Amino acid sequence: MNWITNYVRPRINSIFSRRETPENLWHKCDGCGTMLFHRELSDNLNVCGNCGHHMAIAPRDRFSNLFDGGIFTEIAVPTPQSDPLSFRDQQKYPDRIRAAQKATGEKEAMLVASGNLGRTPIVAAAQDFSFMGGSMGGFVGNAFLKAVEEALNLHRPLIVFSAAGGARMQEGIYSLMQMPRTTVAIQLFKEAGLPYIVVLTHPTTGGVTASYAMLGDIQIAEPNALICFAGPRVIEQTIGEKLPSEFQRAEFLLEHGMLDRVTPRSQLRDELISIIRLLLGLTPPVRGDLPMPEHLSNMDDTTAPV
Repeated sequence: MNWITNYVRPRINSIFSRRETPENLWHKCDGCGTMLFHRELSDNLNVCGNCGHHMAIAPRDRFSNLFDGGIFTEIAVPTPQSDPLSFRDQQKYPDRIRAAQKATGEKEAMLVASGNLGRTPIVAAAQDFSFMGGSMGGFVGNAFLKAVEEALNLHRPLIVFSAAGGARMQEGIYSLMQMPRTTVAIQLFKEAGLPYIVVLTHPTTGGVTASYAMLGDIQIAEPNALICFAGPRVIEQTIGEKLPSEFQRAEFLLEHGMLDRVTPRSQLRDELISIIRLLLGLTPPVRGDLPMPEHLSNMDDTTAPV
């Protein structure tokens, strides 16, 4: 037995070898470059604690922080034709879908759910930008229509969180047809007198902006979200001029009357509760651990504390 080879060398290697740190423990902020510990970032709803930059958040994580107690019921969505155009670029379209499903763990780019928000029943839909850029294809159109149908049947408000690069080019005209489909659905929903609230997150662009994302009764955006039809680079190339850095950002649109509010993610749940109860004609929410006021104590559950 060679003790130098079999014992000393492995021992030295174990002492001086580089220890790999798992890549998912730290996340670099896109806004300020600060390295953020993954648990702290998750606890802060994917918002940088140093500069306040709002990073993408998956629909399930968003819903876990939105609904009371993180409890919600996922609503099944009818599956459309998988590859209507037999489209292929560098990859076949079904292969791209499978790769996105594996990367995100989701079936498609929109999640629909129902549950309670401040003890008020609602239906919510959220797009996942990490799934092929949140692009709007047949499934997203079906998901939106299913959300509207469920909200109509249950007579509940509808909240939509948009995040998309626009229409899905692999579905061509089928993708573009989701714009009139969703617009007609919203009109039917509004005729029923139910609140439709849109929360625009970064980025919301293209055909999504040109349809359901800008038709809400109330339009809220997260800070610094890019909201547009054509992006700044396309406009700069068209007009041959440099655009202001804040152009097409949430604060710019709020200043020019395109939005009602710009709300940080940490305050969004409370604001949505207040808005929904106001639109439904309910009493304002009662927060905290203080006893319920006497004049509210005999009311039903829809007016209970949040």
